[in-house]
Amino acid sequence: MERIVVGVDGSEAGRHALQWAVDEARRRNAVVEAVHVWHQPFVTGYAYMAEIDLGSFEDDARRVLDTAVDSVDVSGVPAVERKFMPGGAAAVLVDEAKGAALLVVGSRGRGGFAGLLLGSVSQQVAHHAPCPVVIVPPAA
Repeated sequence: MERIVVGVDGSEAGRHALQWAVDEARRRNAVVEAVHVWHQPFVTGYAYMAEIDLGSFEDDARRVLDTAVDSVDVSGVPAVERKFMPGGAAAVLVDEAKGAALLVVGSRGRGGFAGLLLGSVSQQVAHHAPCPVVIVPPAA
């Protein structure tokens, strides 16, 4: 069965990308793999600082992913797998896309400069993905 990987970041562009991926999966009778990537903040400082509890980051990532998937109609799709993992968004998405039929991302996510046509993640996956990439533009 085909697999469509979609990057979900909690942004409106990410939600549109997820909806597009679900609609395409319905046409292809494919499984959707919704992936939310989070990163541990870089902290520098005193050597005696307490270790950072990553549990809250994981909880937030799970919440973002669940909210996004729950906001779209997934009826008629064989399955929607939810994955959240730490790392760099582009690198994780490219790795998860190995063996996938498509990798879907929004054209702009949560960071950077709003005036840019493509975000850094969409540019990176367009250049490095091991499968076709769909970059979903903002809703008109």
